[in-house]
Amino acid sequence: MMLVLLNPHKVDFGRFDAETARLLQATIDWFESRGKQRLLADYHAKRFYADFLEFQARERIFATLLTPARDADGDEHKRWDTARVAAMSEILGFYGLNYWYPWQVTVLGLGPVWQSDNAEARAAAATALEAGGVAAFGLSEQAHGADIYSSDMVLTPDGNGGWLATGSKYYIGNGNCARTVSVFGRIDGVTGSDQYVFFMADSEHPNYYVVKNVVPSQMYVAEFRLENYPVRGQDILHTGHSAFSAALNTVNIGKFNLCFGGIGLATHALYEAISHAHHRILYGAPVTTMPHIRTALVESYARLIGMRLFCDRAIDYFRSAGRDDRRYLLFNPITKMKATTEAEKIMALLGDVVAAKGFESDNYLAVARIDVTGLPKLEGTAAVNLALVLKFMPAYLFAPQDYPPVATRADAADDDFLFRQGPARGLGKIRFHDWRTAYAARRDIANVALLTEQANGFAQLLTTATPDAAQQADMDFTLVLGELFTIIAYGHLILEQAEIVGLDDGLLDVVFGVLVGDFSRLAVDLIGKRGSTEAQQRAAQTLIRKAVTDEAAFDRVWRQVVALDGAYEMNP
Repeated sequence: MMLVLLNPHKVDFGRFDAETARLLQATIDWFESRGKQRLLADYHAKRFYADFLEFQARERIFATLLTPARDADGDEHKRWDTARVAAMSEILGFYGLNYWYPWQVTVLGLGPVWQSDNAEARAAAATALEAGGVAAFGLSEQAHGADIYSSDMVLTPDGNGGWLATGSKYYIGNGNCARTVSVFGRIDGVTGSDQYVFFMADSEHPNYYVVKNVVPSQMYVAEFRLENYPVRGQDILHTGHSAFSAALNTVNIGKFNLCFGGIGLATHALYEAISHAHHRILYGAPVTTMPHIRTALVESYARLIGMRLFCDRAIDYFRSAGRDDRRYLLFNPITKMKATTEAEKIMALLGDVVAAKGFESDNYLAVARIDVTGLPKLEGTAAVNLALVLKFMPAYLFAPQDYPPVATRADAADDDFLFRQGPARGLGKIRFHDWRTAYAARRDIANVALLTEQANGFAQLLTTATPDAAQQADMDFTLVLGELFTIIAYGHLILEQAEIVGLDDGLLDVVFGVLVGDFSRLAVDLIGKRGSTEAQQRAAQTLIRKAVTDEAAFDRVWRQVVALDGAYEMNP
């Protein structure tokens, strides 16, 4: 197995079955045949992507890739396969998050349906998908955001055994056209968890009103309102605790796609940036002869490789999950908050490399520069996901458990556990394999050894200068701890995947050099926090390291970067 960046002109989908490969290639061919000028013109004109939705309907892309096997009605190609969902997410992100978005919100909208025991509702959703329809996730509200403890979508009994739903939803992608809309609300007059309900609605119903698109974009992010919308028993997906868990478990499934959208976006931007910079002459020489430009491009490449390694390995933990192995619930929010912010950092670096070029309307960089900022804010902000990550920190750092090795998963299997995750609780009981094993195996690499020292020092800080109750309640303080911890887990899976793909040691050293620098900057941040104690400040000072610089390794990685010059240019 090799690590490769997506290059639509030289893509190989040999790891997938023939039908999956056909669908992925057909998607690439559709974008390339439309060309870059059309892609950018539609973006700047904020033209709704009706042609893309027609294309996917014609090819049955969403229907094939997003229908679980149990709802496939015997179609051998339909299954929920995280590996190929990730591949499609990356391709769509590569061509623009405006095209990734309707795919993403269809994933979210289907989550409560596929988790439901309501066979009639599942069959209706599968039929709508087969007909080319998309889905929407009616959770958020303007006043409450995604706060599932509060909802102004209220169901009142209609006197005939059903209900009438009235209320508004906000920030709802595909809300203008989805035939399957999973709507979260509450039953009037009921208290406690029993009040919560998920039901299925249809945007074509006369009591379903699309108010507006709340964003100035190609994307349609709807505000919609239901007025006495009739909800029958067969429309109910979940009630009570089940509805609450379905909301959280759906986000668990959906947020994983954000990292692959970010990988695709950053990959396309890197191709464009290096091809521009290497042919830009300033002061009589190519821009890429300037040391700070080379450093920025190498760091961008290293961060992208780190994203690729971590997220690819996380697929395996998703696909191998079960009741007794829920490690994916840590790696999932890390893919969301860490990988998406890595994409932001890459775009900031590339922006400095290309300067004014990054604002021009005829290149992808201008699109990526704007759109990348949305990824860390979808499916829970980075802070929300960091708070989730912190729940796993004690067990991960201090209570490892033996597990059988997790294999690389590219097999054509249905990941049905994702739709039977069960109650969204008990996170503190989840155990992890020993992170120190992967680090110790590569202590021969200088920057891996340095990050190991930093990780051990951080664990010691937590035991010898343990945050008190007040500090643990202070999110400004604990979020820094969460970011430090995240780097340890991030490096862990990078090391596992690097071993699987046989990554060049010099490139791995550069990747970890970036992580060492990030860890050091966060340690300085911890020192400066208002609530940090003197003991914590002293302990944090011991975490600061300068990454080892191997000029020969840097030069080898630079040659990999400059080899991307001209490797890909989108068809005009």
